[in-house]
Amino acid sequence: MKLQDTESNVSVERKLYTTADQMLESFQELGVSYIFANLGSDHPALIESFARFQAEGRKMPEVIICQHEMVALSAAHGFAQLTGEPQVVVIHVDCGTQNLGGAVHNAAKGRIPVLIFAGTSPSTQEGELTGSRNEYIHWIQDVSDQRGIVREYAKYTNEIRTGRNVKQLLHRAMQLAQSDPKGPAYLIAAREVLEEEVEKVSLDTQRWGPLSPAAIPPQNVEEIAEELIKAENPLIVTSYVGRKQESVSELLKLVERLAIPVLESAPSYLNFPSKHPLHVGYVWNEPGQDEQLAKADLVLVLDSDVPWIPLNNKPAEECKVYYVDVDPLKEKTPLWYIPSQSYFKADTLIVLQQLNAYLDNKQLNKDMIKTRYEKVTQYHQTQRLEWAKLEVPSDEGRITPELLTSCIKEVIDEDTVVMSETITNFSTVNKHLPRVKPGTYFTMGASSLGWNGGAAIGAKLASPDKLIVSLCGDGCFIFSNPTPVHWMSRKYSIPFLTIIYNNEQWNAPKFSALGVHPEGIAKQTDQFWTKFGPSSDLAKVAEAAGGAYALTVDNPNDLKEALQKAVQVVRDGRSAVVDVRITGK
Repeated sequence: MKLQDTESNVSVERKLYTTADQMLESFQELGVSYIFANLGSDHPALIESFARFQAEGRKMPEVIICQHEMVALSAAHGFAQLTGEPQVVVIHVDCGTQNLGGAVHNAAKGRIPVLIFAGTSPSTQEGELTGSRNEYIHWIQDVSDQRGIVREYAKYTNEIRTGRNVKQLLHRAMQLAQSDPKGPAYLIAAREVLEEEVEKVSLDTQRWGPLSPAAIPPQNVEEIAEELIKAENPLIVTSYVGRKQESVSELLKLVERLAIPVLESAPSYLNFPSKHPLHVGYVWNEPGQDEQLAKADLVLVLDSDVPWIPLNNKPAEECKVYYVDVDPLKEKTPLWYIPSQSYFKADTLIVLQQLNAYLDNKQLNKDMIKTRYEKVTQYHQTQRLEWAKLEVPSDEGRITPELLTSCIKEVIDEDTVVMSETITNFSTVNKHLPRVKPGTYFTMGASSLGWNGGAAIGAKLASPDKLIVSLCGDGCFIFSNPTPVHWMSRKYSIPFLTIIYNNEQWNAPKFSALGVHPEGIAKQTDQFWTKFGPSSDLAKVAEAAGGAYALTVDNPNDLKEALQKAVQVVRDGRSAVVDVRITGK
């Protein structure tokens, strides 16, 4: 039987219903919008299904060609951060799996739901089944434990051995990926399995949902609330409570009611409006005791893997600590401990709602709360004035990270989505680029560099009407595979702005060396083997790869105008890269 596609005038022979067809149907049923694909010799059945669905006008996720697997998974990562919706990444056997690189680490540690599918070498070699080996590489790419490449990072791994239960396996994979703590699921299948003729299977997707969010027992809600009420210097520390945007308003409600200051530790989301008078700053890797943390008599940790670094700063010994997180014991982190009064494996949004409901019926000491609110407000204002003093050129007349960030603040609006991978300037960006709206600030939430380019692609696909601004260091820009990133940007009309904090070096390893050997020989000789000078013309890479507007800036007097021009270019539909040469440290 043949089907005539009236639009393309393609005569399509209706094939048998295959595993690949059923997979594509499953992706559509699961609500997947995009398949980020780097295809290979293991995917003939999928390619045929893509073509058939398109020719027949059947609904399917849009296939986005990704020229590098790191970019593919980072794009799925960014999309999920903005929407909460997992996407599909299709890659090529063991080689493509390895090419995912640190993006798997980022998805795992950042708790990002995503479904990764890779083919394997065919399981037959003499034509026993459709898809049998017919290329030299099928022997070279045959490995004994392909799943082991990502097992340490995957929430779930499995091999599809038959197409007869492929829908069940895909739904289970998504169910696990979306259940807290969320993470990547990884499935593999041989070519013969993808080509297999199967019967249609219909599943009720409502019966395959993720785990319901967990609460904490009522007596513990009362315990935490009462401790917060009676504490003289309570403090809330968070890193990613904003992964659920509704949590931000619940946190606001709680802290305003009791005048509790909020401290962010290496935030990966907009957790609390940074201009709010109860926001008391950030803790990162910098040594030196944080004043609010040091004087706290009660700390409530909400969604934070590393709320403080004990060697640098920590609460007083007598301070009570309560820990709430979807993974409060960090079960996959071998060395981790923060002694706490209690640990609660729960959804922070639910817990905040529980605490606020309990406090609705409590009589509070309004005078004490008013006094504390005023005190914290004064601290906040003094802190911000001190930060503002740094937003000037260096003594040599060069652009500083603080000046660059303050200029970015002036050319974007509150709805702009900022994707930050600035590493040694993370703290600078937080301090000098205040964000107030949930869902407008993200980092990768982990430590494998190169997330920024793909993540910006994913963010723009998730929010096509918003300006996406990617901030990165020069090292992170290089790691992000800018050639495939900007090729994708032009091919799929996904414009975004990249601003490079180019200090022409890897500052992170330099700082690490100084942290252990502050007066060592490397310091005395200023030899750290981390300098990139003379710098590559990084913006021109994006121009060559995808026609991006490219500009390099090193004069403070030109900076703001250059950024304004770049913003307008992006709003007009073309990506832009501004390479800003800043002072090193």
